[in-house]
Amino acid sequence: MNATPIATRMSRRRWLAAALLSVVLAACAPLPPGAAGTDPLPSWNAGPAKQRIIDFVRAVSTEGSKDYVAPAERVAVFDNDGTLWTEYPMYTQMLFVFDRIKALAPQHPQWQQQEPFKSALAGDLRGALAGGEQAIAQLVLAAQSGMSTEAFEGQVRRWIGQAQDPRFKRPYETLSYQPMHEVLWYLRASGFTTYIVSGGSQAFMRAFADRVYGIPPERVIGTRQQLEFQVRGRNAELLLLPKVDFVNDGDNKPVAIDAGVGRRPIAAFGNSDGDVPMLQYTTSGPGLRLGMLVHHDDAQREYAYDRASAIGRLSQGLDLYKTWGWTLISMKNDWKTVFDPLP
Repeated sequence: MNATPIATRMSRRRWLAAALLSVVLAACAPLPPGAAGTDPLPSWNAGPAKQRIIDFVRAVSTEGSKDYVAPAERVAVFDNDGTLWTEYPMYTQMLFVFDRIKALAPQHPQWQQQEPFKSALAGDLRGALAGGEQAIAQLVLAAQSGMSTEAFEGQVRRWIGQAQDPRFKRPYETLSYQPMHEVLWYLRASGFTTYIVSGGSQAFMRAFADRVYGIPPERVIGTRQQLEFQVRGRNAELLLLPKVDFVNDGDNKPVAIDAGVGRRPIAAFGNSDGDVPMLQYTTSGPGLRLGMLVHHDDAQREYAYDRASAIGRLSQGLDLYKTWGWTLISMKNDWKTVFDPLP
């Protein structure tokens, strides 16, 4: 029996696939999209969404094209939850937070009678979040504070490689979307730099983004906790404090992109109303631009939700995508597969 952890095996397969894709694209660039052996998005069904991605990439990366963009300016930004991996019926980070709250509970007996901790300890996840953003902040800060950034990263990596989704019976990090992996590989093979710009905790996403998506930590932009520099003897480290420094959602996403990237992206991918400002900022720039929204409309293979959902709500985006010239990606119709098969 192969004792290599699933996450490690998945990482090797993804990097091998990315390397092979790069070779194929480099060798076959002169051929038209869709020619035999050159399909950069094999997990996508033929249709307007797939073709728009291919046409856009070819246009901005082909020298001599009227839409050519220099490699340094080929920046693409991606939301994480609901865009690169599953977020429903509960954000993966919140599931990690609930597990941490249970582990820390013996040190905080008052939580047994104090909301939102009481509901979290009872397994009532919806009840724990009934207090809205304030309740979420309380839980996250309690679970993710008082330790060094390195110690926290280790906790996330251990949890995410072991905890399993109850419906799909597989580790959470394997619930990332294979079609979106292919978009990431295709863009990078075409000279793009890819960033994650998401509402999730920056420290949480940086613990796995490189392994799961091939996006290094310095290209992950998220909600930040305040940090404090401490020196103890010969050991210098950064501690996570129980205070929010910046919430990276909605109108704050373009602000964070300017601060963390320094360029207006030319492509943006999201799935919820919190991503609308990021797509507006991206696609209102000069030259050819690409804005895309993943629409969760596949209850059989994943989930179906949009306007009425408390998680990943997509209402404003549905109203605006045609006006702004964005493409709505149908998970049900545009994707041949949703998740990468387990080895």
